[in-house]
Amino acid sequence: MVSRLTLLITIITSLAIAETGFAQRPSESDFYKLISVHTSKSSQNSRAANWKPAPEDLALEVSGLAVLDEDRVAVAIRKGEIWILSGVFDDPPKDVEYHQFASGLHEPLGLLWHDDAFYTVQRSELTRIEDSSGDGIADQYQTVAKGWGVTGHYHEYAYGPKLDGDGNLWLTLNIGLGLRGDQLKRAIHEPTLNVTQGPWRGWGMKISPEGDLIPICAGMRSPSGLGANQDGDMFYTDQQGNWVATNSLHHMREGAFFHHPDSLASMNLPGSPIAPISAIPQGIPYPEAVKRLPQMRPPAVWFPYKKAGQSPTDILLDTSNGKFGPFNGQFFVGEFTLSSIHRVFLEKVDGEYQGAVFPFRSGLASAVLRLGQAADGSVLAGLSNRGWSSLGTASYGLQRLVWTGQTPFEIQEMKAMPDGFELTFTQPVDPQIASDTASYTMTSHTYLYHGAYGSNEIKKKTLPITKAHVSEDGLRVRLQVSGLRKLYVHELRADGLRSDDGQPLLHPDAYYTLNRIPQ
Repeated sequence: MVSRLTLLITIITSLAIAETGFAQRPSESDFYKLISVHTSKSSQNSRAANWKPAPEDLALEVSGLAVLDEDRVAVAIRKGEIWILSGVFDDPPKDVEYHQFASGLHEPLGLLWHDDAFYTVQRSELTRIEDSSGDGIADQYQTVAKGWGVTGHYHEYAYGPKLDGDGNLWLTLNIGLGLRGDQLKRAIHEPTLNVTQGPWRGWGMKISPEGDLIPICAGMRSPSGLGANQDGDMFYTDQQGNWVATNSLHHMREGAFFHHPDSLASMNLPGSPIAPISAIPQGIPYPEAVKRLPQMRPPAVWFPYKKAGQSPTDILLDTSNGKFGPFNGQFFVGEFTLSSIHRVFLEKVDGEYQGAVFPFRSGLASAVLRLGQAADGSVLAGLSNRGWSSLGTASYGLQRLVWTGQTPFEIQEMKAMPDGFELTFTQPVDPQIASDTASYTMTSHTYLYHGAYGSNEIKKKTLPITKAHVSEDGLRVRLQVSGLRKLYVHELRADGLRSDDGQPLLHPDAYYTLNRIPQ
């Protein structure tokens, strides 16, 4: 029998919705359920009831992740081992089994199952790891590629590999921050720009199927995420810092320079595809810097600081064909500090990638360092905050994100138009509300390109939305916007929007990087 209190609450809620026409904003967990496979001990004692320790209290600081089949997942851990976990996809995963496959690696920061072997980038090489005897234990460790500098600086992380559409392996290399002492003896100096780094530090590298190590692009600071889109083009994420105004997603291609001048210590080495750069502009707005420095290529997407995370990591292409909800073909990007995942829609305009970043799922147990997708569409998140702080109840672990089958009301796509943007939604909108320009607000801003740490948003401007046209099926809204600005971030807020059944957007914010205005 329904209690009087429950009945009263139901009546009051129904009256409120009827009065305002608005429903309460749902929770992310209504649409994407989070299952903990393994998380570290927590002082808050908040781990799942089914949690149990791994063998010998294994610290599962996941630094690489490869989904093997419908039962098993392989993970590399920061301290140099590869483990194979079975029973991961049970709900709850109460009988997970752990098997150590490999050990003795030097800080592997990626994991790929390819050609019947594991590939991982250690600090000084790309390694192929194989079990040739079939006993379940790695017995062959083969160097696939090497040749980048290692001075001994702690910040010289190396990430990967990931495959592109042509079968090439890719990796990215951190720069060292403030080399000194003996580190300088193992670095190279470029006198024109007066920059010093280990060889190829701050570069994206490609390894051909024949095993050739090929420098492709430079200007990276901390490129901890890699991933290919549906066309096989490769992208990386970078993290805010000196010369990097805020977090960003970049299309990697030959001869491109992105942010950080220290990487140009290697621009004159044999094999460098970057035309010599004689001067670096600084202290000017980023769009002006792009004009002055022809080799500089803008990010495909800026991630406004704190609004869209603080430290992006891995890139995952949704290839589930709808098994993970309505975002097939889009990127999901891990977030370190805020222990979350963001979603990215990309399009190509006049040969340049650009697009929008959206919030997607918060509340993971620790820093999301690696991502993988299973055959059932669910997404595995490998967690490790190492020594840096992150939100959450754990320092490391493995979690699984599962679509509940309910479709959230979201902005599915945001496309640039000559006079504004076209929004596509996962559900039909209320046509009366959606055609009211007061349901939306838009601003634009850019950043300062300089050697200091990060940048505030500068040259902010509110852009009038003059018209909102709703398609007949209610799934698209064409916004006419005055004052679009090339190479600026266009921040949309649609908090007033409602679906045709009265639901608010699960995430009303979108951040579109407008590199090109379509003609």
